Amino acid sequence: MIRAYATQGANESLEPFEYDPGNLGRGQVEIDVLACGVCHSDLSVANNDWGFSQYPIVPGHEVVGTIGAVGEGVSSVKVGDTVGLGWFSASCMTCDQCMSGDHNLCLSAEQTIVGRYGGFANKVRCSAEWATLLPDGVDPNKAGPLFCGGITVFNPIVQFGVKPTDRVGVIGIGGLGHFALQFLNKWGCEVTAFTSTDAKRVEAKRMGAHHTVSSRNAAELAAVKGSFDFILSTVNVDLDWGLYWDALGPKGRLHTVGAAPAPIPAPAFTMITGQKSVSGTPLGSPATTRAMLDFCARHEIEAVTEHFPMSRCNDALEHLKSGKARYRVVLENDFA
Repeated sequence: MIRAYATQGANESLEPFEYDPGNLGRGQVEIDVLACGVCHSDLSVANNDWGFSQYPIVPGHEVVGTIGAVGEGVSSVKVGDTVGLGWFSASCMTCDQCMSGDHNLCLSAEQTIVGRYGGFANKVRCSAEWATLLPDGVDPNKAGPLFCGGITVFNPIVQFGVKPTDRVGVIGIGGLGHFALQFLNKWGCEVTAFTSTDAKRVEAKRMGAHHTVSSRNAAELAAVKGSFDFILSTVNVDLDWGLYWDALGPKGRLHTVGAAPAPIPAPAFTMITGQKSVSGTPLGSPATTRAMLDFCARHEIEAVTEHFPMSRCNDALEHLKSGKARYRVVLENDFA
């Protein structure tokens, strides 16, 4: 039996929950959970904010643990290896996307907390290709958020060929943005943090921003008009997007990894005259995740975390929901 914490309905507390996962399938691994990050997507799925939740739900898709068992045909990891698991837990391995290395774009990819049970538990299962080995130099107790928050902002840097000579803006200095500042600084870019909170300016510079701009100050926004090659939005709220279109230079790209509720307007005249574009990406492939982890080990990049025992998962979710998290929350397994 696997022991976990589950919610039986939207806006209900997590309660102890047990389930029998059955026999370990071919190509699968079972992970003994050490720690699991808490992501805003856990809240969204638990509360059915996106309209497809299936109860009971065991949240948790930023898992770090050790391999406790391997199924038939698994050779990529072995019992005792320390691995991480993120949003995706399986992919078909035969479609064009998987065969091209874009497993995260597989149309039938399995999502760790959608229609299955996640990592707020003592064990969790996945297909072996999504259990990514942790390299030396990456702290297992702080690594969980890299498997969602980290890879979410690292992937577009790779996918769109962001260059060390680029001037890059990051909107939102939170659970995603604080990773983006660290990655882009070590990538060699000139990094600007857009923030609506003046108190975060010092923190943003400490995490890698060379400059900060108040998103509520018209004069500061006017001063950076036309200056960015790439702007990465990490926020899940609607913004005055016209300000950021104006901040892009010719051939600039506005890229979102934050699930803003309303459509982002893409003015045809603005895009045509400046040859500008808008895009989005979902997390990253196993290979890109490995590259991110190696990059983190090389440059000593890690999440800024707060830790709770897993038995206090409801307190941790409330802490996140209240906006008090700085900047990622991690649950440590304390099942007896």
